[in-house]
Amino acid sequence: MRVCVYGSASDKIKENYKQKTFELGKELAKKGHSLIFGAGSEGLMGAAARGFKAGGGHVHGVIPKFFEEGGYEAIFYEADEITYTETMAERKTKMEDGCKAFIIVPGGIGTFEEFFQVFTLKQLGRHDKAIAIYNIDGYYDHMIEMLKKSMDGGFMNKECEKLVKSFDNPTDLIEYIENYDPSDVSWEMLKRN
Repeated sequence: MRVCVYGSASDKIKENYKQKTFELGKELAKKGHSLIFGAGSEGLMGAAARGFKAGGGHVHGVIPKFFEEGGYEAIFYEADEITYTETMAERKTKMEDGCKAFIIVPGGIGTFEEFFQVFTLKQLGRHDKAIAIYNIDGYYDHMIEMLKKSMDGGFMNKECEKLVKSFDNPTDLIEYIENYDPSDVSWEMLKRN
């Protein structure tokens, strides 16, 4: 299965996040999965890519041309395949369409935006792929709490709770995406307020 991993491009983060993301990527590759990601070589993007390569997995990076031209991000040139796009929107679409599951590791504003886009598209029934949050060291605790508060307050349909699952260990996360069954979600309930 081709997995899309969204995560930080920053290299200023704690080494623990990188190590755990590397190990996740390596384990996924050893189980026969491949990676599609934002093509960055630093931070958790780079850690995921290096993990997949270490596990013998195929790595496909997708990045806008202006990133390379403007030096916005170091590119993981060791990828088996790199696709250049014109826009950020095209980049996201290629990653979304090119995978069977999404994994969100710790990240900043770009990762948040990518997560909320695939979450929203799933809520609207535009895809039925697994979305797994790798909540390393409780990084996403406050975001998960915010989502629950939104559901409790009636801002989000309670059925949305079934669209995303959070994990603090890679074993359970991998088992979830490998065995994900979209029929557990009431797609009809999601259309109701």
